[in-house]
Amino acid sequence: MAIQRMDHVGIVVDDLEAATEFFVGIGLEARGGGSVEGRLLDRIVALEGARTDFVLVQTPDGHGRLELIKFHTPTHEAADGPAPAHAPGIRHIALVVEDIHAVVHDLRARGIELVGELVNYEDSFWLCYVRGPEGIIVELAEKID
Repeated sequence: MAIQRMDHVGIVVDDLEAATEFFVGIGLEARGGGSVEGRLLDRIVALEGARTDFVLVQTPDGHGRLELIKFHTPTHEAADGPAPAHAPGIRHIALVVEDIHAVVHDLRARGIELVGELVNYEDSFWLCYVRGPEGIIVELAEKID
């Protein structure tokens, strides 16, 4: 098998508008979206009567994309609270930013708090985790020159 590239990471959300606003607000660019339903989708996702809306967002360099997906049907019962940073499974995505202090300031002004702290990691990166809508954890990183 010869993998050519990673195309995107899919994130299922309940509030597609809030998730899109969050990721666009931290610098990703909306690149379209739409609605999908029908037998082919049902076969792909192994669900009956699946109906979705989605939005694609990507990094400004065009190399990293997220597909934010809202399933309208079938319904799903959410677990109690967001998963902690050490729970098994896909737990966070990492984004390299410019001027992390300004990004964190802007996020806090919009009511988004850090999971832990903004730290200088061994004089090589400024790193922190923020929790976005739906409990999505985003790691922010800025290389220290």
